[in-house]
Amino acid sequence: MAPYPRSRLLYENDDVERVNAFEKQGYRTAPILYVNGSRVPDDVAAKARSNQTLLSFLRDEMNLKGSKLGCAEGGCGACTVMISKKDNESGELKHISVNACLMPVLAADGCHVTTVEGVGSVKGDNLHPIQKAMVEMHGSQCGFCTPGIIVAIYSLYANNCSTKEIEEHMDGNLCRCTGYRPIWDAARSLCDDAEELVRGPCGTPCRECPERDECEQDCNVEDKQKAATKDKVIVTSSKDKMKMKKSLTACKPDWAEQPKQMFPADLLDASSGDSLALTKPLMVVDNTEFHGAGTWFKPTTLVGLLKLLKEFGGPVGGGYKIVVGNTEVGIETRFKNSVYPRLIYPGESIDSIFQFSATPEKVVFGGCTPLSFIQHECERLSKSDSTYARTLMPVHDMLRWFASTQIRNVACLGGNLVTASPISDMNPMLASMGANLVLARIGDDLKTIERRSVPVSEFFLRYRTVDIQSGEFIEKIEVPVLPKAFEYVKPFKQARRREDDISIVTSGMHIKLTPKDGAFVIEHAALAFGGMAPKTVMATKTAEVLIGSLFSRETFEKATECLLSEMNLPENVPGGQAAFRMTLATSFLYKFFLSIVEELKKDVAAIEASPSGFSGISLPLPGIPEVDESELSGATSFVSAEKPSVSGVQTYPAPKVASGLEDKLLPNTDAAKIKGAEDSVGKPVTHQSGPLHCTGEAVYCDDINAPSGTLHASLILATECGGIFEAIDKEAALRTPGIVGVFGAEDIDILGGENKFGPIAKDETVFLPIGERIGYVGQVLGVAVGETLDSAEAGARAATIKYGSPSGPIPVSIEDAIACNSFYEATRHTIARGDKSALEALKEMKDTTGPAKVGDLVKVSGSFRNGAQEHFYLETQSTLVIPTEGDTNLTVFSSTQAASHTQESCASATGTPQSKVVVRMKRMGGGFGGKETRNCFASSAAAVAAKRINRPVLLTLPRNVDMLTTGHRHCFLSKYHATARITENGAKLESVQLQLFSNGGWGMDLSGPIVDRAILHSDGVYYFPNFGIEGVACKTAQAPHTAYRGFGGPQGIAACEHIMEHLAVACSVPKDDFRRSNMYTDNHTTHFGMDVGRTSGKWNVPSIWDRMVSQLDVPKRRRDIDAFNAKHKWIKRGAALVPTKFGIAFTAPHMNQGGALVHLYTDGTVLVSHGGTEMGQGLHTKVCQVAAQAFGIPVDRVYVNDTSTDKVANTIASAASLSTDLYGMCTLDACRQIMARLKPYREKLGPDASLAEVAHAAFFDRVDLSAHGFYAPDSSMCNFNLAREKPADYPADKAENSWKGRPFHYFTQGVAYAEVEIDVLTGNHRTLRSDVVVDVGSSINPAID
Repeated sequence: MAPYPRSRLLYENDDVERVNAFEKQGYRTAPILYVNGSRVPDDVAAKARSNQTLLSFLRDEMNLKGSKLGCAEGGCGACTVMISKKDNESGELKHISVNACLMPVLAADGCHVTTVEGVGSVKGDNLHPIQKAMVEMHGSQCGFCTPGIIVAIYSLYANNCSTKEIEEHMDGNLCRCTGYRPIWDAARSLCDDAEELVRGPCGTPCRECPERDECEQDCNVEDKQKAATKDKVIVTSSKDKMKMKKSLTACKPDWAEQPKQMFPADLLDASSGDSLALTKPLMVVDNTEFHGAGTWFKPTTLVGLLKLLKEFGGPVGGGYKIVVGNTEVGIETRFKNSVYPRLIYPGESIDSIFQFSATPEKVVFGGCTPLSFIQHECERLSKSDSTYARTLMPVHDMLRWFASTQIRNVACLGGNLVTASPISDMNPMLASMGANLVLARIGDDLKTIERRSVPVSEFFLRYRTVDIQSGEFIEKIEVPVLPKAFEYVKPFKQARRREDDISIVTSGMHIKLTPKDGAFVIEHAALAFGGMAPKTVMATKTAEVLIGSLFSRETFEKATECLLSEMNLPENVPGGQAAFRMTLATSFLYKFFLSIVEELKKDVAAIEASPSGFSGISLPLPGIPEVDESELSGATSFVSAEKPSVSGVQTYPAPKVASGLEDKLLPNTDAAKIKGAEDSVGKPVTHQSGPLHCTGEAVYCDDINAPSGTLHASLILATECGGIFEAIDKEAALRTPGIVGVFGAEDIDILGGENKFGPIAKDETVFLPIGERIGYVGQVLGVAVGETLDSAEAGARAATIKYGSPSGPIPVSIEDAIACNSFYEATRHTIARGDKSALEALKEMKDTTGPAKVGDLVKVSGSFRNGAQEHFYLETQSTLVIPTEGDTNLTVFSSTQAASHTQESCASATGTPQSKVVVRMKRMGGGFGGKETRNCFASSAAAVAAKRINRPVLLTLPRNVDMLTTGHRHCFLSKYHATARITENGAKLESVQLQLFSNGGWGMDLSGPIVDRAILHSDGVYYFPNFGIEGVACKTAQAPHTAYRGFGGPQGIAACEHIMEHLAVACSVPKDDFRRSNMYTDNHTTHFGMDVGRTSGKWNVPSIWDRMVSQLDVPKRRRDIDAFNAKHKWIKRGAALVPTKFGIAFTAPHMNQGGALVHLYTDGTVLVSHGGTEMGQGLHTKVCQVAAQAFGIPVDRVYVNDTSTDKVANTIASAASLSTDLYGMCTLDACRQIMARLKPYREKLGPDASLAEVAHAAFFDRVDLSAHGFYAPDSSMCNFNLAREKPADYPADKAENSWKGRPFHYFTQGVAYAEVEIDVLTGNHRTLRSDVVVDVGSSINPAID
């Protein structure tokens, strides 16, 4: 398809004509960039665009793909790089971590950028100790987030951090699959003070103590017990990891000096050409093809900055945006598609706007001073001079929780103030403290700087509007210093999570007390709030109630009533949670009162101890309001509390490798073992890709070096639903510069393909045809492809869609679907066992009220809801399609859990035989079920475009598009009726009747099997003699929902546990006792007829439960919790002990199969290809362990390359927690075949021959050294059908419903205990500890598992 006629540029930049004038003013026109110790060549640096992020430049222009794009908004940290620069005042180097997805590349002008590639490499075994620690401590799984985590840690060590600083500042990196403990362990292991964590009370590590045999300290006794049982039980802990520093740093003793050693000499030398050039301002005009052009200015003086604002401001100036951290503008350009003709970035040489200074009267922050610098200086100054502590520590405490370290390192107060977010943390703080803003602008003579002062409390006019005039700039913020006594400022905030999250409500509160007439009187009060209005708002009426009143509980009670009235929010307030937000505001005020009482006690004590140190205050002082000891817990706040340390212990049985069938039939591994190979299976081998993860050298789909001519794709999505898709105007899109084509349903027809797709029912479309009803917002209508990603996205936005008026019901929720009878009837299944009449009678039976006696039947009913959950795999859906052989063949690189399903979808959509479509998948950056089926619409769209235009096409979904289109975990509504009979010892379950409704979205996808698995897990681990359940998926106007970890099982288990809680309370039986007494026993069968013991393996849940109760002493823990709660009115603790079982198998019988291809090479190495996919679960590593064990060779002699449909065909999705079972067994099958062929040569060459020698001899005898292995469990283990009726001749002694077959091979089993703490005033909570015991069989790799 020929490119549509178009203009050359997306935006014609008029500033090209201004370049000469600015050059005459001394401006440079090209940036100076340094990356990983080297200067970026001028021709490459010249490609840096004004609107380009540092991440885009590193990946696209420098081919440094280690830094990843996870969210594009600075929230996940996958893109973290380190910026180093010389401090002009001190001459020292400053190292900070930043989000490269937000930082403009031109902001790195004059800086040294270190990416993960500059930290260390697998090449030449050059791993940095941080990388080595992460590998050896199993800190990576999928590895997509790992490069960013490595650089974040590296940046902290560049500043000589302590363990506490690690724990304080590792707040900007998310990991979705590993869990944070091993990451924390690796991060802290190299700290100088790490060994303090492993020393005994005597100061000596236990194992180095000369009195180890006699010492009776708990730490030594515990360590000796661990050593004594090491042959039976392996114990590994966070403490153990802290002992590894010497081994980790042995090969690189000067590792801590690396950031200094890499820093470019030319940037250190003030007389170098680059350093001299960097004193000049910078102007970069973007006139590149197919990009949104603009101009970048970096002035180096305040006058120069203000002149630019005057020149380009106002109605005729053309407009500009000031960027410092780019944390707001970056979001606007990425997600709101804003285009700014000029970006002005103030240079750090402008001292007044980057200052931090303090006098006895005020502290001054520059408008552009980084938040992290303010945070650290506030803490430093408070510790060195207590005069400033009560002024600056509240600022420090609030900034600790402001966004993340990476954001704080670049963001500034000026930007925060001008952005005027109604939920800002710092704006209410500054307003309550009486801070003033100094606004500067250039005079008409272009020389004189005019300044005016505005109180922060008066700066915010309305939503996102502030009192700043054209050409003005926030030069500095002035904060009055509080006196030594009787004046206080406190910060408050509450968010859904503590770190890196926006606040629900935030507040700054300021009060001044005066001793007067025998009492403390409130002389001044200022209460500022965020999250309670469209702007930062002062509670002036409430302050009026306080001012002049006595400092007392009664005064604050009146103020609370006033605050509720003043901050009254309507139920439909934007952001929702009106009642909660109002409660938070009053809770903050109450906590403020309690905290001031405590502060006042300290001040009074200090004054009475040293009256001369407090001039103007005379003794005796008035009394302080009395507060009951139990109330004081309400004064606590996480905002100022130390972040808790994270540690843990893992215990597992010592590996016992059983003699397998291959040893009995084909004993050919002895020689290899003699030569040093150890058993591989059962060992905690590190992840095969771990070193690659940690160096950024692991390649993901979007990292592949695409062929020349590759186009970028962007989906055209519906923005309305319920109406007819009447038309799409492609003309505007095709006129967009860089657009090559726009494709839709008609193009599938041209290719002879099939538009319909779906894993079970073909009820979805790749592209919705014109004339059909739009099912949900985000439904794919077409795809635009362009020369660049910018042009493709602009083209997709330009396409005009004509929508018909919505008609008929548009159910969104489960309740909506029930009301309009919108169901996927094919998913409706029921199952029942026991007394059917008792089940029928349940619905009519009234719920029990009041106490029950022995013999009574207690009945409860109700409903339980499971909410949705976003997959949030760090790597979004990504596909690269390369047409070959004259576009008759397609090679598809896709981030998919199901290579063959993706192959089938792409082949069907493009009308291509499956044999000519090859899907390849090296690794995913997480999947969690979200890439089992939901990649298919995107992969098919890219395939259609690639085949139509005969050029490679890359489609990587932006995070917001991925979340809009790919679905999530199914919401469930569970309605129930249940009974239990009171006994002498408690209560026994009798009957339960359950109705399960799931929200399936606008496509069946896998909703049917998910409902089925929920049905099969709704018994938890408990025996209900009478059990009836029905489940069905609802059809709603949401994106089709899909597989997610547990696949319906967690929803069913959670509903069951809710019922157990409800019944236990109704029966007045302790919950732990009720659960334990109603667990399955070995002679029970489930409601679907499967043994829980006997043929299903040992039933261990009761014994695990008993072990947990005993070892943790749960009864004592519960008594301790009760005692704590009795002493603390506002902080409460709770504990839960919950058991679980989970069935292992696909419930669809045909999916229980797997294939592998094994090659033995003549050097004795082995290559395995199998049908499973690697998404971080370590499948490839465990398969390598199986093959290594079979051949008797070290695991590093076995390699799994990628998953490819031309090597192993007709593969099954990696899901259902079954992949290791399937692909381990089929790999073993292939290995056995090869070993059988080698047996004569082993016997001929003798036991001392190596595998390489045996393979070499066999090769010269023309023996096939490759084998295809296959494994399918016996059909008796996977032949379940929920709809199967009871055969007439079915044996009467068989369990009820066993005629439906067996859905699972076995159950994994476990029990979890958790203790939590909650602030009942705010909802703030934290987990105090968690303990988990699981039985997952004989683990192939306990560290990965």
